Amino acid sequence: MLDGGRAERTGTVTLILDGVFVRRRGETWLDDVRLELSNGMTTLVGPMTAGKTTLMRVAAGLSPPDSGRVMVDGKDVTSISVRKRSVAFVYQQFINYPSLTVYENIASPLRLDPGFRRDGIDRRVREVAELMGLAALLGRRPAELSGGQQQRTAIARALARPVDVLLLDEPLANLDFKLREQLRADLKAMFADSSGVVLYATADPNEALTFAAPTVVLGEGRVQHIGDAAEMYARPPTLAVAATLSDPPLNLLPGVVRDGRIECLGAEFPAPRAHPSGRTVTLGVRPHQVRLERGGPGALEWPAEIRLAEVTGSATFLHLLLRDQVHLVAHLPGTRQFTPGGSAVAYVDPAHVLVFDEDGARLPATGAAEVDLHG
Repeated sequence: MLDGGRAERTGTVTLILDGVFVRRRGETWLDDVRLELSNGMTTLVGPMTAGKTTLMRVAAGLSPPDSGRVMVDGKDVTSISVRKRSVAFVYQQFINYPSLTVYENIASPLRLDPGFRRDGIDRRVREVAELMGLAALLGRRPAELSGGQQQRTAIARALARPVDVLLLDEPLANLDFKLREQLRADLKAMFADSSGVVLYATADPNEALTFAAPTVVLGEGRVQHIGDAAEMYARPPTLAVAATLSDPPLNLLPGVVRDGRIECLGAEFPAPRAHPSGRTVTLGVRPHQVRLERGGPGALEWPAEIRLAEVTGSATFLHLLLRDQVHLVAHLPGTRQFTPGGSAVAYVDPAHVLVFDEDGARLPATGAAEVDLHG
């Protein structure tokens, strides 16, 4: 951790959201959220409308909940002003003081902390500036910086002063790819032994997997699941969790159970154990599991019409139309040329198919062991 001339807190810090509801304009934005977080980093992942920013603002004290409590170390802080809390917040849209230099922006929260000596402030500012790649820019003002440099300044200001609760709301979303990858690694290392609670919100499931931290999946204002991101990706408990952690989006196909087998658009494979015949199911197929060549016996086979090929440089996303107007996207490695309106056959290994019941719960695997879906 950074050294700033001030003793950092030791021991366990806990942040609890206890039955938090938030309603706005007749809609429920947070629905009975119950979380207990402690030292170190936790990732909060969900789509844009999941309620992540609302949850973070409630945790910070910027927005009061309609009901429920926010507690830090067993103390109810729900009605306590954010100014009186030991908390820092980093927004997706960078916020800096335009009249101050980068140095003064980073130093500003430290000057309000009586625990920091003058030499400690200078040392802390330079350490965090070095970490964020701002060492050569300390004399500039925000208007003289690029968007990425301004966002790094905002992050540096939040990181400068040790706090009990650090909240980061998609802080890397507006940065270029190379810098985003670099800062992910730096932040992961920094937060690994944090003496406070760090809650990092993202809409990017790949970011959640990269951080490899305890992960909260949020959807429609509700906590869908809490656990290890890689485990939830490989064995999602529900369709909602599988969809949240899939990028590109999960292909969803209709199926029905008949006599111990699942039928789907003319293809079939053994049904999950003990699932009643006649029930409808939803099949989840990740785009990278779709092949255009038969991989082995038993592969599901779907004749298709080619609708569109999106070439990204290192990969091709092939959009296919199956029978009954069902769409399927294949993520194929490399640059490949296809003619819209042409024909193809999509193949999928049944071992890589996720099966969900009518309520969205994932059904047991068809075999004795489940597979690693990263492959």
